[in-house]
Amino acid sequence: MTEPDAAPNMIWHEAIQSASSITELLDVMWEHARNSTSRGTAPGSTSQLRLMYLVDREDGVRMRTVCQQLASAPPTVTRMCDRLQAIGFLERLPCPDNGREVALRLTPTGKRHLQRIREQRDSMLHRAIDTMPSTERRALARGLAGLHRQLGAADGEEHYRPVTHILAGPLPYRP
Repeated sequence: MTEPDAAPNMIWHEAIQSASSITELLDVMWEHARNSTSRGTAPGSTSQLRLMYLVDREDGVRMRTVCQQLASAPPTVTRMCDRLQAIGFLERLPCPDNGREVALRLTPTGKRHLQRIREQRDSMLHRAIDTMPSTERRALARGLAGLHRQLGAADGEEHYRPVTHILAGPLPYRP
């Protein structure tokens, strides 16, 4: 490898390492947010929370679709749904066009639980990003938007939420 080729390779390697590290840190932060909003009735696993996010994104989603998106077997998803339904976060309904299939919907209690988690996570991110210089926030926004596009293209799915535009400018105060 010649010297000019080494710099882009090093930057690529550092980007992968940074993305991996931030993903792990965010996982810990998200877990903390999930646990701190629990009142004894919260989902017991990250998988259950992922299921709730999927259902929240697509109200009335078919159980079969959730199994595919979670890459989980139907009995596993059924058990997660049983737990979420038992604590009042999820309801199962017959699909309007095929009564043999099951559609999933979050209850108002389930939606409020996700909202509390999102508010706590957003607050953590706002505090961290607000301390960054605006040039770094803009670079972060561009980099995350590019990563988002590539992850969506690589996965062939459009179920990822878009990166918000709040990173480019000053952040509103959040307690």
